[in-house]
Amino acid sequence: MEHFLENGKGSLSEKVVLLDFGGQYSMLIARRVREAGVYCEVLPYNTPWEVIQGHNPAGIILSGSPASVYQEDAPKCDPAVYEGGVPVLGICYGMHLLNIDLGGEVKKGSRSEFGRTSFTIEQPEPLFRGISINDEAVCYGWMSHQDEVLNPPPDFEVLAWTENGTVAATGNRQKNIYGLQFHPEVVHSPCGEDVLKNFLYKVCQCSHSWTPRSFIDDAVARIRRVVGENERVVCALSGGVDSSVVAFLLDKALGSRAVFIFVDHGLLRLDEAKEVARLFKEGLQGQFIHIDAREKFLKRLEGVTDPEEKRRIIGNEFINVFKEKALSMGDIAYLAQGTIYPDVIESGSAYGSAVIKSHHNVGGLPEELGFELIEPLRELFKDEVRLVGKELNLPDAILKRQPFPGPGLAVRIIGAISAGKLDLLQKADAIFRNEVEKAGYKDELWQFFAVLTDVQVVGVKGDGRHYGPVIALRAVVSEDAMTADWARLPHELLEKISARITGEIPDVARVVYDITSKPPGTIEWE
Repeated sequence: MEHFLENGKGSLSEKVVLLDFGGQYSMLIARRVREAGVYCEVLPYNTPWEVIQGHNPAGIILSGSPASVYQEDAPKCDPAVYEGGVPVLGICYGMHLLNIDLGGEVKKGSRSEFGRTSFTIEQPEPLFRGISINDEAVCYGWMSHQDEVLNPPPDFEVLAWTENGTVAATGNRQKNIYGLQFHPEVVHSPCGEDVLKNFLYKVCQCSHSWTPRSFIDDAVARIRRVVGENERVVCALSGGVDSSVVAFLLDKALGSRAVFIFVDHGLLRLDEAKEVARLFKEGLQGQFIHIDAREKFLKRLEGVTDPEEKRRIIGNEFINVFKEKALSMGDIAYLAQGTIYPDVIESGSAYGSAVIKSHHNVGGLPEELGFELIEPLRELFKDEVRLVGKELNLPDAILKRQPFPGPGLAVRIIGAISAGKLDLLQKADAIFRNEVEKAGYKDELWQFFAVLTDVQVVGVKGDGRHYGPVIALRAVVSEDAMTADWARLPHELLEKISARITGEIPDVARVVYDITSKPPGTIEWE
């Protein structure tokens, strides 16, 4: 699916195409390019040159890969990439590939290089312009490779050598084709940001057109072009950051012709439905509709223990309730929703991606829904969505709201769901959130929440043995939810939270803290 914005205009007037060879840092490279002010679009490694050329790229980046270029089934790009007159930057595997394709030699190295490695710059122009440490032509990069370039292709020069004598960077300045052995996109490469900017601005001649303001201007203009003067748009509003930014974009573009429907499935955090309703009634010009469907959802979920079945039931019921209300309004032509790029990837809608989350709207809407779909944030990462929201002057109560799963607390209650379990979890979660906020850690965390496990354990309450459920606490730090690390909250804070939960909620017998990162775990438990 094309980006919601039209190619060749405004914020997309210049673009870098990243060919993804399956490296774990492909999405991070794209984010770093965007952070530098240039739009970057990720395409499969085997995309034909005609398609790549149709994007009119200012530059092309070849990503890393777990493969080796001398393998029989090694992934390769269209050879025309090197002959199209567009600057090319190969990173790690991408460097090995362009070297092999253009007549160089790559072999398995005599020693692998992993982690921080110093390298000496032989030729500063153009990638290493202005880069040095203590006025010396030395810098550091993060390496992760077993293969190395033995001989660069004809007419290529070595731009930098590692401390171990391997090629750290190579290039052909006449053809504007360059390769980096290290990963400039990771924070462990202190010169990486400058190297990427040199490629974007010195080599590709980009002009910093990708900004939150330019995105908003383009999105608003496009919404107005797509939606007829007498047509209305309905927005599925959850109260989270993504759907909220979409709502305010629609509000800016269409005013009273936008309708916002909030389906309260009863699986939100304590008092959250009331807070969402208040914020949007006050902040939007269009009609806000609050549908109380709590009893209907709980009845449909009764006795269901399988997490995927929970997701399917909640997703289907949400669509049914939403559709019934939207269709009853008679003249709705379009549906807007807050799909973002990680949703696309983790729902299996992106090329070659596995299904990690099945509860996203991506790919889950029935064909007979009856509306044209508008997804203005589909190509944005979460941090970009927040920047757009800030530019739209959204209140912090929305912008700083932590991500919340579509099925809500249904996937934080392990096993069957009941009104009693839901009430217990809402109270435990509220205590956790309250204490984290009072301690000043809220803004440092990506997500923090409580999980009601299906484990019953023995405890001691009131001088007697007590059997009750275990509450698990989960707190993570992340930039975009693609990866996450568990938060090192102070022991004293965790102790206080545990004491409050076990003391104020009689049924709870024990509190535990989850110290699993993503990967290998996920952020949510189900």
